[in-house]
Amino acid sequence: MSDKRLYVERRDDGDYAIRRPGSERASDVCSTQAKAIDRAYQIEPNATVHVERVRDTSKGGRDKWRT
Repeated sequence: MSDKRLYVERRDDGDYAIRRPGSERASDVCSTQAKAIDRAYQIEPNATVHVERVRDTSKGGRDKWRT
C-alpha cells in the first residue's frame, strides 16, 4: 500500500471532487461518488482513497471519512 492519499469530497453543487492533501484545487470533478472513487484510482492506483460520508448512518455522521 502506498503512503499516497486522495480524498473524495462532496461539493456544494452536488458534484464530487478528488483532492490531494493540502491542495487548493481538485485533481478532477465527477458527477457521482462512484465515478469519483473510480477516477481517484485511475489517477493514483496505489493510493488510499478516503471518501467523505454524505449521509448519516448508525456508525457515524457526515463528519467521518471512510476508506
